[in-house]
Amino acid sequence: MLRHMELLARITTDPEVRFGKPCVRGTRITVGEVLGFLATGRSEAELLAEFPQLTHDDVLACFGFAAERERRVQSIPAAS
Repeated sequence: MLRHMELLARITTDPEVRFGKPCVRGTRITVGEVLGFLATGRSEAELLAEFPQLTHDDVLACFGFAAERERRVQSIPAAS
């Protein structure tokens, strides 16, 4: 659990940076950009080569942040 919390601490939101979107700490790279890059089928190695300021732990933090957000989404029953 501690490791998970340490990873999540790598994601920050600041209304003055990228309109408050969650970013990797110390960068202007958003969680969405990281996940979108990987969703196109490109590898983590390609991501880290293109964005050398990122680390493997930053990528894990983005996945963890997205997973936490997904867990918090309340499902609304479909109308009958």
